[in-house]
Amino acid sequence: MVRIGMASFAHMHGASYAQCVNQLDTCELAGVADEDETRGRRMAEDLSTKYYESFEALSESDIDGVIIASDNKSHLPLTLLAAEHGKHILCEKPIARNVAEAAEMVAAAEKAGVILGTAFPCRHIPAMKRIKQMIQGGEMAGILAIRGTNHGRMPGGWFIDRQRSGGGAVIDHTVHVADLMRWFLESDATEVFAEIDGRFYDMGIDDTGMLSIAFANGTIATLDTSWSRPPKSFPTWGDVTMKFVLENGTVEVDSFNQKVDFYSEAQGKCIWAGLGDDMDLGLVANFVEAIKGQDTIRATGGDGLRSLEIAQAAYESQATGKPVSLPLAP
Repeated sequence: MVRIGMASFAHMHGASYAQCVNQLDTCELAGVADEDETRGRRMAEDLSTKYYESFEALSESDIDGVIIASDNKSHLPLTLLAAEHGKHILCEKPIARNVAEAAEMVAAAEKAGVILGTAFPCRHIPAMKRIKQMIQGGEMAGILAIRGTNHGRMPGGWFIDRQRSGGGAVIDHTVHVADLMRWFLESDATEVFAEIDGRFYDMGIDDTGMLSIAFANGTIATLDTSWSRPPKSFPTWGDVTMKFVLENGTVEVDSFNQKVDFYSEAQGKCIWAGLGDDMDLGLVANFVEAIKGQDTIRATGGDGLRSLEIAQAAYESQATGKPVSLPLAP
């Protein structure tokens, strides 16, 4: 039985990941730690597990791996702590606030001989897995261009504190679709040009961006990323859609369209009740299987770094008004 710990619930996805650990019969949620003691103790009680009073105590326990769901600023120190104690790591995206932090995380995991995975659950969405199969099977040959979107709610809290997040909507929402693009193309980005602004909220941080991305294999892509949806009534955190222009046609995918629209009077909004596979469950199951040596981690720390690099290049492009070449120096 693989023993998993949770390091923080500052990110809203953390609760879902912890619940997924409890759903799997191949692992157990062995403990949680949180910088917010009240939240941490409440989550430990709700999840029927032990609360550790510090991240150090959790890392020193007999867990096999840890899922980090803190603010972005804490990803680096929590990863270094886990690696020092020989614990495998699944880190929430973006993997860090910048490429330099991400590179340090990757190096620490490699030195310690532990897994460092990036939480990119979109790789486990049924529609996205089908796209990957179609590409590998030759049904989608010759991808000339990709148009991607990730529109969602403005999350508030530490997400709009640049010191803790590293940026706004662009760093938050770019990395999901950038990772999918890299995964599908099996090619890295070579150049990014971006227009970024704060158009929906007056809060001193970006809430919208439009990226143009060139890949080494010749594919060009655009990514429309924003916190442009109503913060209280929009059904989900993002939309994650993609359109592929091929040599012989087009393919469009809407990641979250396996759903039932449920109009809740209690919550005062439409709720999307998902159908099909649970992407978070697939993500956590892959992490556990990788710890057991039964699979490889689908999205590595290196994948997290390369997707973050696209977001960082977008900010640099906005600052200079020019395209930015990749890779970036750590």
